[in-house]
Amino acid sequence: MIPVSVAAIVLYAIALVLVGSRLTHEKGPNRKAVAAIAAVAVAAHAYLINNMMFAVEGQNFSIINVISLVSLIISLSFVVVMSRVKVIVMVPVVFALSILSIAAMMFIPDTYTTHFDNEPELTSHIVLSLLAYSVLMIAALYAVQLNAIQNRLKSRKLALSPGLPPLLTVEKQLYHLVMAGIILLSLSLATGFIFLEDMFAEGKGHKSILSMLAWLVYAHLLIQHYRQGVRIRTAVLYTWTGALLLSVAYFGARIVKEFILS
Repeated sequence: MIPVSVAAIVLYAIALVLVGSRLTHEKGPNRKAVAAIAAVAVAAHAYLINNMMFAVEGQNFSIINVISLVSLIISLSFVVVMSRVKVIVMVPVVFALSILSIAAMMFIPDTYTTHFDNEPELTSHIVLSLLAYSVLMIAALYAVQLNAIQNRLKSRKLALSPGLPPLLTVEKQLYHLVMAGIILLSLSLATGFIFLEDMFAEGKGHKSILSMLAWLVYAHLLIQHYRQGVRIRTAVLYTWTGALLLSVAYFGARIVKEFILS
């Protein structure tokens, strides 16, 4: 798997350089070239994930593999929309995270084998959780872009970044992402309550509680937005608070268990 890992890292790095070197250029980066190279990187990343996570003896859902899977989903999403939506400014961060996640799989081998081949209920819960987390992490990236555009507007430096989309467009897209994310998170929590008997068992209760707190944060943001509107800085704060709560819920205990206590 090392040749595939190296190939994915190199391709992501080339795409990252193509974007970063022309962010302030008058015409911006060549989106078609970036998308083409990144698409091959994503394909190599997907092949790597498939071989690292799924084996005859079970599914290796180690924290590193899961993080790499999330970074793959996010990278794929950006490659798909890159030609139609102005997300190019966030691409370096997204691809850099994918590079780091692949490198971690190469140099920090980790195993957390589980079995859900004959448990479609558990599979649905895991898939919904991963999708919810990925969508809400994309929303967190949009919040960063939204904050950056607002700061540039205030300092009158917007002309330096032709790749940046209009402020109102990004704000609208942010709320669409949060709405999609909270729907997926709701389904994830619902399947957990319905199909899992140990949602609040020792060592797992914190995940459920923090996930519900994150749901409340996102729900409050959406309610306030549709009732009276929300200031951009407040929306960014809410979005990042929810993302932090979910990150701690999904990965906090696993990090302690797999790396600190192991």
